[in-house]
Amino acid sequence: MYIARQPIFTSNMKVYGYELLCRPHRESQAYKGSNSNSATATVINELFELGLNKLVGSKKAFVNFDYDFIMSDLIELIHPDELVIEVLEGIKIDEFLLDKIVKLKEKHYKIALDDFAEDYATYPMLPFADIIKYDVLLTPLDTIKNEVKQALQQHKILLAEKIETKDIFLQAKRMGFHLFQGYFFSRPSFVSGVKTLKSNNAIYQQILLELHAEEPSFHVLTDLIRSDINLAYHIVRSTSKLEITNATIHKCLVRLGLNELERWIHVLILQELASNKPDELIRIALVRSKFGELIAANSSLSHRKYEISLMCLFSVLDAMLDTTMELALSDISISLDAKNLLIHHRGVFRPIYDILTCYEQGDIDPMYDTSELIHLDPKKLFTYYLESIEWSEKIMFMFFTSSNEH
Repeated sequence: MYIARQPIFTSNMKVYGYELLCRPHRESQAYKGSNSNSATATVINELFELGLNKLVGSKKAFVNFDYDFIMSDLIELIHPDELVIEVLEGIKIDEFLLDKIVKLKEKHYKIALDDFAEDYATYPMLPFADIIKYDVLLTPLDTIKNEVKQALQQHKILLAEKIETKDIFLQAKRMGFHLFQGYFFSRPSFVSGVKTLKSNNAIYQQILLELHAEEPSFHVLTDLIRSDINLAYHIVRSTSKLEITNATIHKCLVRLGLNELERWIHVLILQELASNKPDELIRIALVRSKFGELIAANSSLSHRKYEISLMCLFSVLDAMLDTTMELALSDISISLDAKNLLIHHRGVFRPIYDILTCYEQGDIDPMYDTSELIHLDPKKLFTYYLESIEWSEKIMFMFFTSSNEH
């Protein structure tokens, strides 16, 4: 089973929820179309046993449901506070379905109409919908201005999906849309006076230089970290609750290892760069970093897992810096293979990146085919993905919410 997530934002770029992309294994009978309800049941059972909070935290999960599944009682395995029921486009509407929707609403489930392209005035499901999702590629914003006005008057929540550019996001926002979904937030906006990767904190640069020395010294690294109380706090807090001293920092560095320390320094640099970007951008970088590392570690590229981890961490650097990836990478030291992938999308690391992005988009067939090239078992990807989400949340909490605790 594959379950990936895509963020849904509010107008101020805070995460409202995640749409879950749920797919069975390619080999399963359900995937071949013989029993779609069984496939969805398997997904719900997986989500119930897993606990949605591991995938979406305290946010809402948007999940697509067909007629048969809505009519079953399995939806109610998930608490209404955690779930938005997305009613698939083109679903058969009859009195039984409408009656079931009413009962679900009475139990406080939210109902969303997915990819809405019906006649607004006559569509029988509309009065029961809390959220209306418009695919801006199928129904361009200029063609639904009147519908949007009607929906706003009726206090519907409007969600624009498949937003790929900041201009479309701003247009939808001006029209009154409340929620936004798409990859627009991870695209660079090319403006003058762009940021550079050079951190304002010279300590980070000195640490990176020492890490890239022929024989890095733990004693030098300890002294450098001790001189920055914020960094020292994070390093010690990550492995113990001891007092911050040279001895405890040294022990923590040995426990972390040089590769992990380098990743953490880059995370702190990205934190500075992401100050005016949505938190989800750094979260994606973190998930990708760990996901890429785990994919590599369990493939024929296991000996290069740390290079791949850093490569994936920097995969949204162009969006953070609002520049081209080539310029974004000009100030950092990563391997030529990593740069070749991020700039030109080719080279020995291409299979890892293709698997990662296919997983994010729920594109199963290419993911399976590419996995064979690097001797990866694709059935284990969900386990790696979930571990990556959990790791990223720990790092987000440690680095992004605790700066004022010490």
